[in-house]
Amino acid sequence: MRRATRRIEQAVPMDGRLVDIDGERIHYAEYGHGDGGGPPLVFVHGLCGQMRNFAYLPLEALAREHRVILIDRPGSGYSTRGAQTPANIRAQARTVARLIAALGLEAPVLVGHSLGGAIALAVALDHPESVARLALIAPLTHVQTEVPKAFRALAVRSARVRRFMARTLATPFGLATSSATLKAVFAPEAVPADFRTRGGALLSVRPKGFYNASLDLAAIEDSDDLEQMEQRYADLMIPVDVLFGRDDIVLDWMRHGDALRRRSSHVTLEVVDGGHMLPVTAPSATDAWLRASIARTTQAAPAPRAA
Repeated sequence: MRRATRRIEQAVPMDGRLVDIDGERIHYAEYGHGDGGGPPLVFVHGLCGQMRNFAYLPLEALAREHRVILIDRPGSGYSTRGAQTPANIRAQARTVARLIAALGLEAPVLVGHSLGGAIALAVALDHPESVARLALIAPLTHVQTEVPKAFRALAVRSARVRRFMARTLATPFGLATSSATLKAVFAPEAVPADFRTRGGALLSVRPKGFYNASLDLAAIEDSDDLEQMEQRYADLMIPVDVLFGRDDIVLDWMRHGDALRRRSSHVTLEVVDGGHMLPVTAPSATDAWLRASIARTTQAAPAPRAA
């Protein structure tokens, strides 16, 4: 198991640096310094993912105008999560908000994909001073009782069984079934041949990757975060732009995109051809949508006061 983990980490090494937030070490990568005058951009990935899920976007081009920050969520990729650290959505949102403060980011656009979208929404609701706008790609926004097919292997209710599986079965089983799992996440689109390394997917089959993703899923089901958030969407004061693929079989665009739009006048929704992994399968369309969202943020910014 350790040998397999070492090989995986050699294939997908750390891309950035570590910062201590509330006793955890959060791995983040930074591109650009905001010299172009645009707002900072912070990217938060989804369940079973890590920061390389955004590697197919034109990050270097964005970095010419923005300070671009990619993070590994607590327990994902190379970020840590202690045994006593909560895994629920609002707890992760608190970590993201404190990371934004620790890095000195002023009025960033928070970009969240899938579960990262739910976490971004929790930041906007609980820590509205931390962000200027949300740009959400295929976000989880409402309670969903059924586990998507791609993630059913993570649905382990017993903590003891979860630990046992992580230590023994997760890596060999994950490597053996990764093609089928990725196909279910990407459907109906094809999985890029290099996604396991360029997209960081291999990291999810390490013991800690399986354990923490399973814990994330259990925390979604066990906490009432999403239920409470649904009741507060009408109070959103942060502009929210949502992008969904109409063929997404992981999260339905009407259930999670249109339902959010109908709850708040601050939400816009764009639906395009594609599935759940738009940052990977439709990077140009995703980039164009994101730039339009950023432009609206810049246009809405107040003019600086005269000295």
